[in-house]
Amino acid sequence: MKIASYVLPDGTESYGRLEGDTIVDAGTALRAQYPDLRALIAGDAIKDLAAADGQTLAVSDVTMLLTVPNPDKIICIGLNYLGHIKETGRDRPEYPSIFTRYPSTVVGHGEALVRPKASHHFDFEGELAVVIGTAGRHIAKDKALDHVAGYTCFNDGSIRDFQRHTTQFWGGKNFWRSGSMGPCLVTPDELGDPTKPRMVTRLNGEVMQDTSVGDLAFGIPDLISYVSTIIDLAPGDIIATGTPSGVGNFRDPKVFMKPGDVIEVEIDGIGTLSNPITDET
Repeated sequence: MKIASYVLPDGTESYGRLEGDTIVDAGTALRAQYPDLRALIAGDAIKDLAAADGQTLAVSDVTMLLTVPNPDKIICIGLNYLGHIKETGRDRPEYPSIFTRYPSTVVGHGEALVRPKASHHFDFEGELAVVIGTAGRHIAKDKALDHVAGYTCFNDGSIRDFQRHTTQFWGGKNFWRSGSMGPCLVTPDELGDPTKPRMVTRLNGEVMQDTSVGDLAFGIPDLISYVSTIIDLAPGDIIATGTPSGVGNFRDPKVFMKPGDVIEVEIDGIGTLSNPITDET
């Protein structure tokens, strides 16, 4: 099942099944019990959405939100694709490199990403993101995938010069409306093996990144287990698993996003996350 979060034409935030170019809304009754997708996940009620019989709408009639509009935390992994590690000239890390993003820095499918006034070094990072379904701490690797509610596309938009002001990535990763997530959550039973899909990032239709998710240095069970050793994972939490080679900062000449551009992250079995670029006013 594919599940999207969005704003209805009357301004109500909702969620529902994404079926091609249409959405079957959760409906008033289900939303009364589970007001948003995070609550639905926490209530172990995703299965209830399969039978929801709310109104059917065209995707074009709603405003898409980030997949989980209100996650408790977004945890990002750096240097986690072997090809990307190679292009940076760094050694393969011994442990996952972790930084955090604030949910307020992330927008949904179709919404504009904002190039900040402070810098024009606005880079793209296509990623597969994991949505946590079941809370846990000290999760064993062999049980980690049991804690997954689904998967989605993520663009960890990065302001490269600010990212390198210090040894901490935080500064370049938390500019207002610089990242995106969507268009939907795909449940594990529908996606299958999460290491098999192909992921492609396109800037104005030109392929920038193209790889298998299987190129991860630290696999999804490793990441869930490691992160849960540090902090408890809650339903609706997001783990963005890292970006492959081909980012703009390591191209010659460098390629950065600018107003008028369109950036897309497509993952087989999930869909395409697309965002236009605009300037901060």
